[in-house]
Amino acid sequence: MELNDLAKSSGEWLRGSGPQSDIVISSRIRLARNLADFPFITRCSDQERVQIEKQMRECISRFNCGVELLYINLEQLDEVDRQFLVERHLISHELAEGKGARAVAVDPAETFSIMINEEDHLRIQVIQSGLSLQSVWEKIDRLDDLIESHVTYAFHEKLGYLTACPTNVGTGMRVSVMVHLPALVLTRQIEKVFRSLQKIGLAVRGLYGEGSQGMGDFYQISNQVTLGRTEADLIKQVGDIVPVVIDYERQARQFLLKEGPQMLHDQVSRAYGILRTAQTISSEETMHLLSRVRMGVNLGLLHELEIPVINELFLRTQPAHLQKLAGVSLNSADRNVERARYLRRCLNRESSEKKA
Repeated sequence: MELNDLAKSSGEWLRGSGPQSDIVISSRIRLARNLADFPFITRCSDQERVQIEKQMRECISRFNCGVELLYINLEQLDEVDRQFLVERHLISHELAEGKGARAVAVDPAETFSIMINEEDHLRIQVIQSGLSLQSVWEKIDRLDDLIESHVTYAFHEKLGYLTACPTNVGTGMRVSVMVHLPALVLTRQIEKVFRSLQKIGLAVRGLYGEGSQGMGDFYQISNQVTLGRTEADLIKQVGDIVPVVIDYERQARQFLLKEGPQMLHDQVSRAYGILRTAQTISSEETMHLLSRVRMGVNLGLLHELEIPVINELFLRTQPAHLQKLAGVSLNSADRNVERARYLRRCLNRESSEKKA
């Protein structure tokens, strides 16, 4: 498997097949780990970063996890390829924009990735479709044990896993669920929900995590602090609250259907019409319109499309994906034209196949 092969496929988490997948796009757990023999990344010399990357590359090459992993040296990638990996949620913005020796290992289904030399020496993540936190935890726990059988982690008897950021000390664990909340946005309840989540210690971030915006009405709900909490505590904290948010979104959708069915249907139909006919369209507008279409499909207002197709369009219309699929570098204006062309081709083909 090579990097370009990823552009021709989509990860398991986009298939829309997991529990509550009409609202929950994915469940993800990330572990921050550091090697005991090296200082934190901010204090590492260039040579130490090289040594960490080399040690982990050799470690990963000895893994017996049932599949052949794709190991990518990020120093050798251009900006588009690095952004491509960010858009696929395989690496963070920090790793993409970092300097020096750094890498990522990815499994073919894109259910897990191991980031090397990000804020911590290792950032291990597992991601799956739908609300499936327990399954994700079981997988990442096994992967963490596999890595630890080859290296020694920085660990303190009282504090737990030692990390570069104090908020990660302890379990080093970030539990997050990506949700699609268009009805709460339309009914203007979204800020109230966010304030309630923040009061109980949960963070709400945009599509690409910390510092990103909620494009397309997608938000990530996650824990903020790990110190003094067990892994089970953190999974329960997020796992208990997300169903409440799901229920609020379902109620908001039913309210929209009951109070203004024609208006809602019109918004969905207009969004679908623009996506099928636009000659130029930005990434932000595409996300906004696809969000409406996705809700319309889930509410039975639109029958020409299936959710996995829409999920893939959210990804493949992102700037780096467009350029990878087109095989050329494109400026912003050219990307808008290519994005519209890609949407017309995909959506009109799907509509024709449904009618046939």
